[in-house]
Amino acid sequence: MAIKAVLRMGEPCLLTKASPVEQFDTEALHQLIQDLEDTMQHMNGAGIAAPQIGVSLRVVIFGQKEPTDANPRYPNADTVPYTVLINPELTFIGDNVENGWEGCLSVPGMRGIVPRHLRLHYAGLDQYGNKFDRLVSGFHARVVQHECDHLDGVLYPMRIINLKDFGYSDVFFPNQDFQDD
Repeated sequence: MAIKAVLRMGEPCLLTKASPVEQFDTEALHQLIQDLEDTMQHMNGAGIAAPQIGVSLRVVIFGQKEPTDANPRYPNADTVPYTVLINPELTFIGDNVENGWEGCLSVPGMRGIVPRHLRLHYAGLDQYGNKFDRLVSGFHARVVQHECDHLDGVLYPMRIINLKDFGYSDVFFPNQDFQDD
């Protein structure tokens, strides 16, 4: 088990565009994915991107391995299938945008309302270099957009329209435990 320190907002690695992965099914890539998984599970994250642990590569993971597992940080959200997504490409479907609360392991203790496209198509590669794609909506689409933003040096507070909708989790949600949000 390799739980890594999660970089916090302001760290240079979080503010730069990550490099594409060029070699697949390598020991180093498998170790990176294991480190991401261990860290995400330890922090109860809905997802995590490689730049969040200081690795500037276009790799994200998200979701739950067990379909019945609810994420404690988003207890009312639909379950998102566990996914390793490398070198992602996102295509937004339609113009419908939904505002929703987001948090981030790199912005601990805070939440904000962020507009995200409601539906999208994403494509990419798994750790073995196999291509795959999905058409998703709702919370699944939100998680993909949030994690892929990390690969372009974008953190969710940069997308908040009204800063009145950004603040500490325990102030906005006093009866909810976001567990090191």
